[in-house]
This record gives sequence, C-alpha cells and structure tokens, in this order.
Amino acid sequence: MKLKADRTILLKALAHIQSVAEKRNTIPILANVLIQVEDGKLTLTATDMEIAVVEAVEAELIENGSVTAPASVLYEIVRKLPDEAQIELSQSSNTMPLALQAGRYATSLNVLNVDEFPSMTAGELPHHFSIATDTLRKLIEQTRFAISTEETRYYLNGIYLHIAEGKLRAVATDGHRLARVETEAPKGGENITGIIIPRKTIYELYKLLEEAGDTVEILLSDTRIQFNVGNVTLTSKLIDGTFPEYERVIPKGNDKVLRVGKQDFANAVARVAAISQERSRPVKLALDQNSLTLSASSVDQGTAKEELDETQVEYQSSPLEIGFQARYLNDITDQIDNQVEFVFADNAAPTIVRDVDDPSALYVLMPMRV
Repeated sequence: MKLKADRTILLKALAHIQSVAEKRNTIPILANVLIQVEDGKLTLTATDMEIAVVEAVEAELIENGSVTAPASVLYEIVRKLPDEAQIELSQSSNTMPLALQAGRYATSLNVLNVDEFPSMTAGELPHHFSIATDTLRKLIEQTRFAISTEETRYYLNGIYLHIAEGKLRAVATDGHRLARVETEAPKGGENITGIIIPRKTIYELYKLLEEAGDTVEILLSDTRIQFNVGNVTLTSKLIDGTFPEYERVIPKGNDKVLRVGKQDFANAVARVAAISQERSRPVKLALDQNSLTLSASSVDQGTAKEELDETQVEYQSSPLEIGFQARYLNDITDQIDNQVEFVFADNAAPTIVRDVDDPSALYVLMPMRV
C-alpha cells in the first residue's frame, strides 16, 4: 500500500477517526485505524464496536492495499507536522510496519493484522430520510445537556427520537431535568418507531455537523442508525431499552408564570451561585409581584443575594420561594436567546421552562428543598 496526502486533509479525517477508536487496550485492534486504498479511493475506518466511522479522503493513490495503525499515535504525529507538509504512507508487505515520511521526517508504526479489524456492517436499514443540518444540530444542542450519565439506567443514556403528533421529537432526561424539542417530521421519516441514540454517538455526530453541508442523510432500523454527513459515514448501535413515558412528568396544572430576561437571570444566578461550589446547595428564587430575589448560602463561605426589579421581571401570582441547582438552571437558560418563562405550581412540584420566542422547545426542572 502506498499513498500521498496533504497534511491538512489527513489531519481533519484523523481527528474524526481517533475520537471514535477505543482508547482502552482490552482489544488492541480497536485502538487502530484501518487505512484502505482500493477502487480508486482512500478510506479511514475506526470502531469501538458500538460506533463505526468511515471517511473518504482525497489523496494521491499509488498502490492498493490495507493496513491498521494506532489511531491516536498517527493523529499526534500528523498534528505536529508543518501545515504545508506532504505525507507519504507506505507498507511494503502485510507484516511490515507502516512507514510515514514528510520532508526530512520519517517514522514507522507497528501494525496489527488487517484480518483482525472488526466489520460493523449496518445490515438492512429500511427507514431512509434526509434532515436539514441546522435542524438536526438544534435538536441535539437543545437536548444533549439532559442526557443521563448514570449507567444503571442505561435507557436514559441517549436522546430519544420519535414521531409524536406529526412532529419529530428529541427528548432527553436524567430524572432531574427533561428537555423536549420538536420539528416538522421529515419526508420519509413520518413512520419511524421510537429509537434511543447513545450519548457518544450524539457527541461524535455533533462534531461532524460543524463541517456538514445543508442536509444529513439518515438510515435506520430497530437496532442501528447510520448518518451520511458529506464524505463521512457514522454507523451506530441503538440503545436496546424502553424510554420512559416522559409525558407523565410534564406538569399540566402549573399556573404561576414568571418571565425574565435570559441574560439578566443567567448573570444573577452565576453571581449568587459563586458563593458555594457545593452541588447540593440550591439557588433560591423568592418571587413576589414583579420582583425576583435570588440567593444562595454556604456554611463555609457565607451568603449572596441579588434582586431583579419590575424592569426585568414579569410576575403577577402569589408569593413563592423555590430552589434549583445552579448548574441545572444555567444548562437550560443556555438554550434560550432572549426571554425565559418559568411556570410553577408550588415549591415542590416540577417546573416548566420555555423560551418565549421558541414554542418548539420545552424543559422540565425538578426543584430542590430550600
């Protein structure tokens, strides 16, 4: 195998590849990238057996062949070469190291047998549709913060994608907060069954979307999903589990409405929360007629308080004191551009949070005792 490639082009592909390759050494071949030159094209492949990424790369192809090499090591070498470098990769036989040369720099990398590299074929993918890149990016941005990291409830370790009321909905929850965002169902995707896309897949996909064209092609079955993003194909297993009936935790009777400027509110939360780094300590919201006072306290550091007045706050209901974890408040307000709306029932019931300018997004936040 032999090829020549621009350092910039190769680095971009290796950046995608090395983040998927398995870093732990339980199965050494999974730490490698598969480099294939055949049928007039160069492809790089990495997998951790849950996700596989295949990227087609522009290069001067000299001799067909396949080789595997350590993905992270190859990435670091290419990253540290000069921007304008021309890189030559070659292997004289299947048992020889992979030689890399760029100008006066040369190295060789130990390889593993190509036959050991696992194939993660997508199989039959009966559902096929396209979605605007900006739409998919928005669905991910506005829900990913609520994905659970608790492995025991594995069915919460991803984003639930499904059709509801004729809309394509993305939902994520960790039991403390819930994010639900919807958009028009794409043509061809109106009848998809509910699927849970794993957290790692979501984050790898989101990185690819930064460089994507106008649309992303999606193919899926009950067990796998494939995203075609430009010259990159990302295939992933789906989480085999049942997402909870999330609609049951969205309160229906909340009637106390607070509207406040997102930036005023977020800045005030950050300032009062600075008094304590303890996650268990809430930021307290004390509400009265068109006024909001935020406060926090710490046994070791002291107390902090800030008041927002009628020029910043709309609230016409009965007085209320309620507490929330500062980070959870910030995670939600980060998704909102201008004005945020809180709809309360009391200081113990779930609170609905909305973007006044974007009815497609809804958030639910559980309070803390104050």
